[in-house]
Amino acid sequence: MRRAKISVIGAGNVGATCAHWAAAKELGDVVLVDIPEKEGVAKGKALDLMCAGPMERFDANVVGTSDYADTAGSDVVIVTAGIPRKPGMSRDDLIATNVKIVKSVSEQVAKHSPNAVMILVSNPLDAMVYTAWKASGFPTSRIVGQAGALDVARFRTFLAMEIGCSVEDVQALLLGGHGDTMVPLPRYSSVHGIPVSEFLSQAQIDACVERAKMGGGEVVKLMGTSAYYAPASGSVLMAEAIIKDKKRILPCAAYCNGEFGINGFFVGVPCMLGAGGVERVIDIELTDSEQKLMDNSVEAVKELVEIVNNTFPELAGKNAPVGAA
Repeated sequence: MRRAKISVIGAGNVGATCAHWAAAKELGDVVLVDIPEKEGVAKGKALDLMCAGPMERFDANVVGTSDYADTAGSDVVIVTAGIPRKPGMSRDDLIATNVKIVKSVSEQVAKHSPNAVMILVSNPLDAMVYTAWKASGFPTSRIVGQAGALDVARFRTFLAMEIGCSVEDVQALLLGGHGDTMVPLPRYSSVHGIPVSEFLSQAQIDACVERAKMGGGEVVKLMGTSAYYAPASGSVLMAEAIIKDKKRILPCAAYCNGEFGINGFFVGVPCMLGAGGVERVIDIELTDSEQKLMDNSVEAVKELVEIVNNTFPELAGKNAPVGAA
């Protein structure tokens, strides 16, 4: 039986941790890619991870490289490449820089792994998912962004901490964009089927919602750099669902074609992930207040896409396919 192949683009904290989780779960062989100037970093981290195999009892081949030819035939490609926003850098500057990077990466992925599913982690996420779709020419089912899995995990963690129960028994749902415009849905949150409102006051639930929204900023404030354990875990959770055709229902940045009243944009929504990538977007009924928050989140996504299109009109003009391959 052929092993699955997972390529991770970007050997920084998030990318290297993606390689770690994927190898430890034995999802397949892993290729860790970075730019030529950082090829030694990619190779060194890959070798270090391989040497953990005998002790952690996993058998996965992990290689580091700067040559996209080594990624050929990948089943899943996780894209973490990009730069963080620096002091004095405008949002437009950050988007312009990271669009160039993700555009180049996506073109290489399409060249060497034309049947892969791409999972985007690079920020600003909603703009990067759009860029990857346009630049790769992949159908929308094989382009998906990781943010919802991370945001829900944070929300579940904070609810469990407040309740004092196992995080394993907490289920929750979030929609919309990553960050301030996310749309938490506490009425869909429960502890082993019991609504969280049976455990917490509305004020406590609201505090958990706000903490989930600011979860990334809280980590940055504490250690001076972006989170990487949980973002990588969310990415590999999605990769596992795709590689194993698990039909997991997970919140992802997926293309909406009428769902939630959204047309033509990648937005955080519940999805069924399987071998075909995003096999279905789960459209649920929202209250008026929830729909208003969702609409606001979509407007923020539209603003990001407009910046991409204005900066890179060649992407706007590309007719990328919609739907399944």
